[in-house]
Amino acid sequence: MRPRSEDFDFPGVTPSRQKRSREMTLALLQTGAEMLRTRSLAELSIEALCTKVGATVGAFYSRFESKEAYFNALMALAARDAESGLSRIAQNERHMADASLAEVCRFIVRGIVGWIRNHEGVLRAALQHDDTRPDKWTTFKGLARATVGHATPPLLRTMGSGHKTAKMRSIAFGFQVVLGTLVNAILNDPGPLSLHDDEMEVRLSNCLLLLLEVEMKAASPKTSMRKAARRMG
Repeated sequence: MRPRSEDFDFPGVTPSRQKRSREMTLALLQTGAEMLRTRSLAELSIEALCTKVGATVGAFYSRFESKEAYFNALMALAARDAESGLSRIAQNERHMADASLAEVCRFIVRGIVGWIRNHEGVLRAALQHDDTRPDKWTTFKGLARATVGHATPPLLRTMGSGHKTAKMRSIAFGFQVVLGTLVNAILNDPGPLSLHDDEMEVRLSNCLLLLLEVEMKAASPKTSMRKAARRMG
């Protein structure tokens, strides 16, 4: 989601009433997020950033109290975008009433992968920053939990009734697998698939689907009856 120039009410960011000044703030944030795709936060030079945008270093510090405040604003924008994505899950839940489990898995995983691709540099910097400032990743941990919370109702509905606790546990683990794979791709890019491969989205959707189908099979009445028969025999 492209941020608007009036959306920067963050701690350490100086508000501006002038459209041109707000647009400069927007340009600094967008350009910095793009530069972080190929360098760490430590390597992100404020001078180089300002040169790319056509601003002075003084103009940067008139808008941001510090580089830390600037990065906090980048993370806040990424988090805001994620929250909008979670809202879309809730809004589309009614339209997913007749969707298959495979379709729901694809819809949700597509949204997660798209968001991570859009904010790849900021997320990598936040993960790397976690070594010295663990609180920097706290916002995104909360978003991960919120994602599971929003995704669980439509997934449960397509998984059928019964064994709710076990199914919720399976959903939570499925997202641990999905998000863990994506975090590893952001930080290490170990292959064989990279974050930007179309196959990544497809395979993660199928992985989540298979995990949930295994749980459904284990919870099916016939399976339960066979287990009971074996115990009695």
